[in-house]
Amino acid sequence: MFKKVMAILLTAILIAGLVGCGGKKRVPIELTLSTEDAEAILNAAGIYLPPVEEAPGANSTIQWYAWFDDFHNYSEGEIVNTGFFTFRERYGCDIEWVECVWDERFTQLANLMLAGTSPDFYNAETENFPYYALHGTFQPINDYIDLEDPLWSGIADYMRNYFSIGDDIYLLCTDLYFGSILAYNRRVINEWGFDDPADLFYNNEWTWDEFYEMCSDFSDPDDDRYALDGWFYSRALQRSCGFPIVSYDLESDTFKSNMDNPALERAGNLLYDLNKNECIFPYYSKGYKVRNQGSSSAADFGDGLKEGILLFSCGGPYHITGPVDEISAEYADVTANELMFVPMPRDPEGDGKQFVESDPMGYCIVKDAPNPQGVALLAMCDRFKAIDPTVMSVDRMQKMEKYLWTDEMLEMYDLCVELANGDNVVLAYDENALGSQLGTICTDIERNGMQSDAQTWAQVKEAHADQITYYLEELNAEVEEFMNS
Repeated sequence: MFKKVMAILLTAILIAGLVGCGGKKRVPIELTLSTEDAEAILNAAGIYLPPVEEAPGANSTIQWYAWFDDFHNYSEGEIVNTGFFTFRERYGCDIEWVECVWDERFTQLANLMLAGTSPDFYNAETENFPYYALHGTFQPINDYIDLEDPLWSGIADYMRNYFSIGDDIYLLCTDLYFGSILAYNRRVINEWGFDDPADLFYNNEWTWDEFYEMCSDFSDPDDDRYALDGWFYSRALQRSCGFPIVSYDLESDTFKSNMDNPALERAGNLLYDLNKNECIFPYYSKGYKVRNQGSSSAADFGDGLKEGILLFSCGGPYHITGPVDEISAEYADVTANELMFVPMPRDPEGDGKQFVESDPMGYCIVKDAPNPQGVALLAMCDRFKAIDPTVMSVDRMQKMEKYLWTDEMLEMYDLCVELANGDNVVLAYDENALGSQLGTICTDIERNGMQSDAQTWAQVKEAHADQITYYLEELNAEVEEFMNS
């Protein structure tokens, strides 16, 4: 009895600790679309989406659990989320943000679930599967979405191929986006006499060789110049070879190693060379910190692009998407057409394919969610905005008017989206997706370029290949047991 009481008290303390866990609360503001745009979207929705009276989840509120809020607006410089707009205006629904701290996200979610107060949904992350499906954090989406509906054409197979165990799918994908880009300041590129990476890309000349030469010429530790900084470039370059370290085989429902793939070796050695040639900000000599960590919101993606002491900033497209004054202050003067971006460079020794990280947009439904049908309805609204030309044109117009994106930037964005939805895609299961041991090993390998003692691929294989094989056997046994339970 004592243990039971203590467990209840501990749970209460943990849940109480969640209050205010995201720091100072931001206050949403009301941004609206023009009457013409709003009416066009709602009229188009009638072609793809169910009538209000037939839609499960209509006229309800769903709880969004995350460290960020993708739905409400907190600045006049932001754009309106058109999927949420349709969800709210057509179906009378709303979203309540349950804020968490990023590095405590799964602990805090477990506490909420333990207390019987599960939120409804969480962001679609490549770290969510398979671990958090196998361990009961997220539930299958099959009962809430009809994947045979034309609305899901073109995306249903992606969900089945990458996020299913048996017949059950654990990630509700509404669209695909390119996981990593390289942003750069054109003023800096011109000052150094480099060819514009966008021109190289369009001419099919944007390769690791061109990229490495630029990085090598630019970098000089004595002048505090480094071509690369931030937390994401190492894994992005490793994946640009076209193969993750571990991939999922749908036919056998097993995970397999790609460590013997020569493309992985070439990517690993590229990172080794960049490190040894001092093209990378020295994290370890700075206490394993990126430049200006804690003092710049751009630090995670590589700080110094504006000042000309960084050549490339690597991250998802969201990292250069925001109010013009903020992006101009951190990366490049948007109003002077200084900001531009390209996909990751390609392997010059590959088969000529341009590989792109193809990451899911969408949601995972939390186990015991009180309103999973509401989440499914929101996902339908998001999927609608990804396929309907009317909504796509409104989103494009918002980027032009709010973010001052040029036609050239929008065309590059569209091309990257097209690549992410094509055949030459890479999906890697991030962070804890493969379990803590295997996930840590894969993360360490992908961060080899950031290490003070960076290794050649031969050294990486010698240190980790047997471990990967061992933990893959454990993971596959767990998947098999889960399927038979």
